[in-house]
Amino acid sequence: MENAAFLAEVVRLIGEGHTVTLPLRGFSMRPFLEDRRDKAVLAAPGTPRKGDVVLAEIAPGCYVLHRIVAVMKGHTILQGDGNLTTESCPAGSIKAVATGFYRKGRSKLEPTSGFKWRAYSALWMRLRPARRYLLAIHRLLSAKRQR
Repeated sequence: MENAAFLAEVVRLIGEGHTVTLPLRGFSMRPFLEDRRDKAVLAAPGTPRKGDVVLAEIAPGCYVLHRIVAVMKGHTILQGDGNLTTESCPAGSIKAVATGFYRKGRSKLEPTSGFKWRAYSALWMRLRPARRYLLAIHRLLSAKRQR
């Protein structure tokens, strides 16, 4: 199934009040969420806040799972944890919020409301100016582990 059609169906289910567990694809949320390894539990968004990880439609049929770095009147600024640039979308384009993650193949949910996730989020957002260097170190270490 095409990604845009699949995610449109996910958004429809969330709009009906369901939660959806979504396998993650892509590298934009590295170093803590990995492609094809981790899963996100998504629910209806409520009022988006800085630091939330959300599913947003940034262009017609183009969805991202990124962190909110700023909420402005009428629009939201997003950035993947592994990205150096930001994206903007209208506030109404936030389709879901992550309520937790299944990481590293574990069967135990790490809730985004928990201390561990909130502490990580606060620290990572404060480290945005150094992100370029931290991500470069992460890539080097990951390449060495894969050899």
